Amino acid sequence: MRTPIIVGNWKLHTLRREALELATGVATAAAGLGGRVAWGVAPPALWIGPLREALGAEAGIWAQNCATDARGAFTGELAPDMLREAGASGVILGHSERRHVFGEPDEAIGRKVSLALAEGLDVILCVGETLDERRAGSTLAVVHRQLERGLSAVERAEADRMVIAYEPVWAIGTGETASPAQAQEVHAGIRAWLAARWDEPTSSALRIQYGGSAKPANAAGLLAEPDVDGLLVGGASLDAESFGAMLASAAG
Repeated sequence: MRTPIIVGNWKLHTLRREALELATGVATAAAGLGGRVAWGVAPPALWIGPLREALGAEAGIWAQNCATDARGAFTGELAPDMLREAGASGVILGHSERRHVFGEPDEAIGRKVSLALAEGLDVILCVGETLDERRAGSTLAVVHRQLERGLSAVERAEADRMVIAYEPVWAIGTGETASPAQAQEVHAGIRAWLAARWDEPTSSALRIQYGGSAKPANAAGLLAEPDVDGLLVGGASLDAESFGAMLASAAG
């Protein structure tokens, strides 16, 4: 039985006081889950340390990105071990905004995944297609390519430190959401690919989140699908009550 995982990606939002207030509200909403749901937040990197201090070990604190290299002349970048020392337990990599706004190629994302795992961070690897790619019927081909390149150096023994997040690009911040049936179709395709890449037990144990305008109104329907193991939440995670409602949906 896979434990659902709900992570709030705060993106470029919150000052320190706002981050602490929001995190406290989320922790209150998460109280009493009794281990039925794994949960975490991905704040701006500046707030990783303060939130780790405030929330303790129970919460997952995720960085939103990391560098491709451990050290070097990369102004503005943060290496995985720096993020881990600051208090991060994991990092989100390959988010659609990193791919399509900042132009990160699949190969660079694969380097980040490998380095992050080597430096002790868990990884959420995001994959997903654009609207044109969906209309062309190439959704699974795109997702499989992103998985192949993103996981190129990941060994089967490391799979239990991975989460895959399917986030259709056409649903990010648009208010559009993949239907539960659409999400399930892609999640099942991801799981089948993982089984071929590693093996059936590894694939069956690995959690696959849905991300793309997830909110309280659609959370239960998405989470009811057999291969949807959680949510990567954007805008709705900036409201503790909304995020708490999604945690409750995941808890059943």
